Amino acid sequence: MAARCSDPDWASYKLGVFICLNCSGIHRNLTEISRVKSIRLDFWDDDLVEFMKANGNAVAKERYEKNVPAFFYRPQATDCAVLREQWIRAKYERQEFSGNNKDPRDMNCSGCHEGFLWKRGKDNRQFVKRKFILSEKDFTLMYYTKQVSKGPKAVISIKDLNATFQPEKIKHPHGLQITYLKEDHTRSIFVYHEGTQEIVSWFNAIRAARFSYLKTAFPTASDSELVPLITRNYLKEGYMEKTGPMQREPFKKRWFILDSQDRKLLYFKDPLEAVEKGSVFIGNKEHGYKVTNVLPKGVRGSRWKCGITVETPERQFIFTCENEREQREWMEALNQVISKPMSPQDYTMEATVRRRR
Repeated sequence: MAARCSDPDWASYKLGVFICLNCSGIHRNLTEISRVKSIRLDFWDDDLVEFMKANGNAVAKERYEKNVPAFFYRPQATDCAVLREQWIRAKYERQEFSGNNKDPRDMNCSGCHEGFLWKRGKDNRQFVKRKFILSEKDFTLMYYTKQVSKGPKAVISIKDLNATFQPEKIKHPHGLQITYLKEDHTRSIFVYHEGTQEIVSWFNAIRAARFSYLKTAFPTASDSELVPLITRNYLKEGYMEKTGPMQREPFKKRWFILDSQDRKLLYFKDPLEAVEKGSVFIGNKEHGYKVTNVLPKGVRGSRWKCGITVETPERQFIFTCENEREQREWMEALNQVISKPMSPQDYTMEATVRRRR
């Protein structure tokens, strides 16, 4: 399937693959190599039916995904349009993974990349053009506000870096959120590029550099163990209201991000805030962590009435959601993290979060 499609009710009868409705729209724009029909609504003559029988998704995967690098992101059906489009174009139009492509400029196989991205300013909140340099050798991502000769504005370690597409949050179809740790606090920069191929090249170059770092940091781990750690989408994001440790402080509306890999519930003043205001470590249920939809007696003052209580070995954290659907989704996401066993790295993260309070 083009991007691990669900409900493949369409087909490209030139490529011999079955695809979903979303991917069919992308294939329609590849007129030189792809032609699309509905499986249920269009007429199929016998020779096209035989062609589809002789080919199909398994044959196409063997042909067009022969040499996909381990780090290269394979989109899911729920991923944003730019990821799905560039995956389809890389496979079928540029044939980057078939072994037939001889042009190294089209191969997204390097953890080194440089160029200009539009970056959102921390203070004025305007997007300005900045030079970025990614180095797999040094495991760093640098960006510059002036000439390169003046030195970088920031040097970001690949060690704790994550990149995830956030088109709705950034309000640009190619919007990318890059997060990293600085002095034990999560920081975010928000960037985009006008070109679809270029922004996805940046994303996969970051993944290549991260993969190289992980192989160095965990030399005995297999590729299948490391690939899920390269980058991740956040398990849940959205607004909740929170009160303080005394449970009598005024409730404040905050933007929350649940990072299941680091087991942290981060909160920000708004969705595009550069630096977290705080975080809650979400441990394992066997270590005294628990989430309920019941608020402690006497808690009042929130505009929203759908409550969540997160219990940790140290204290209770009180949140409220705007409606029952949001409450249910947050409960499910938090319980998903709490049900996971903790790794040695998780215990280190737990101690770091506690030390900051």
